[in-house]
Amino acid sequence: MTEGSVREFKMPDVGEGLTEAEILKWYVQPGDTVTDGQVVCEVETAKAAVELPIPYDGVVRELHFPEGTTVDVGTSIIAVAIGGAAAAEPAQEAVEDTAAAPAATDAAEEKKPEARQPVLVGYGVSTSSTRRRPRKGAQVPAQEAPAASAAIQAEMNGHGPAAPATRERPLAKPPVRKLAKDLGVDLATVTPTGPDGVITREDVHAAVALAQAPEPATAPAAAAPAALAAPAPPPAAVSYDTARETRIPVKGVRKATAAAMVGSAFTAPHVTEFVTVDVTRTMKLVEELKQDKEFTGLRVNPLLLIAKALLVAIKRNPDINASWDEAAQEIVVKHYVNLGIAAATPRGLIVPNIKDAHAKTLPQLAGSLGELVSTAREGKTSPAAMQGGTVTITNVGVFGVDTGTPILNPGESAILAVGAIKLQPWVHKGKVKPRQVTTLALSFDHRLVDGELGSKVLADVAAILEQPKRLLTWA
Repeated sequence: MTEGSVREFKMPDVGEGLTEAEILKWYVQPGDTVTDGQVVCEVETAKAAVELPIPYDGVVRELHFPEGTTVDVGTSIIAVAIGGAAAAEPAQEAVEDTAAAPAATDAAEEKKPEARQPVLVGYGVSTSSTRRRPRKGAQVPAQEAPAASAAIQAEMNGHGPAAPATRERPLAKPPVRKLAKDLGVDLATVTPTGPDGVITREDVHAAVALAQAPEPATAPAAAAPAALAAPAPPPAAVSYDTARETRIPVKGVRKATAAAMVGSAFTAPHVTEFVTVDVTRTMKLVEELKQDKEFTGLRVNPLLLIAKALLVAIKRNPDINASWDEAAQEIVVKHYVNLGIAAATPRGLIVPNIKDAHAKTLPQLAGSLGELVSTAREGKTSPAAMQGGTVTITNVGVFGVDTGTPILNPGESAILAVGAIKLQPWVHKGKVKPRQVTTLALSFDHRLVDGELGSKVLADVAAILEQPKRLLTWA
């Protein structure tokens, strides 16, 4: 929307039907010049973290919300001056600054602002001689002009620069600021240990421990010299008793996941079946494929063959690849497979899917799996990549877990959990031998998948992993 020569950029719906998003990072500050297509901020929706580009050229006038704020879709988040307004802005600021601070000296007015220094994104520029224009109707504190004059006078008298009237804002990420607020810690009193002077969670806990340390029975006659003062305890020495609780806001991906899992668990009647299988031959095939020139540069691991085995089992039992339409009271059988892969990320559990996985060759599937995992780890998974899944695999074995009872991804009828692959004693050809063994668990929606169908699918996956040559005959 346009007001004169100032354009308001509104929070867009970067997914289907999303109503809000949290501002994670601002990449620009008021006064910065922006161009059409330039990324100005990163936001987190209920599905993913997304970078937002500005759709026009201009100069940033105002950021309407700080980092960490959840904003409704359609709400303006940044104002950008375009055309003549962008050029006229500095002149207007100079006029209003003169009216707001008549006590400023000529020397202060003539002093040129320093070049903008690169800082940690989202925490502003360090204190300098420049001042932001006050909002209309705002009053300048009475102490501001005398403090500025005192600083200038000190320099003129040869005493060097005086201390700034306002202290520099400590550097800390939004979650750390929230933790400090919850624990009642003033970040200005915390000694930072992170890179570039950034305050970490451990620093906050250390400050709490120091504040709660018991005072000595009798105070010393004189304070110890600075060189002899005991250093603050290292973060590793902090006891759990120093912070009995930590509250983490449930929002973004984590909030959406929680709501989806509750809805799925109490909507679809889950049934889970298990099978333990000898995957020694599958593990040998994995090693052979790693040496195959056709798979050079591709990610080849057991998950690749497990995914292919599930796709073959779905081809042999297509009714497992369906969903329940509650409104129409219909079962919708899908003639394509968008294979979801559950991924644990710093922002929570996400389930991106490989589109049309059923039509991919084994090398193509390996390439898609590698791209999916890399994108998820970087936090760059798009909302579109997490929509339209039909069946999912969750690999709990990477955490050393034998198996689990997975909850269905909403809108899907089946999910396969893969346990850890371990060397175990196994009866092979009439003798007990050490074999590579794993346990599979298949959860399915009992409204549309009965025990027979679910058992057939799980049995097919197990048979392929035990004898992977069946990939050739059944595919």
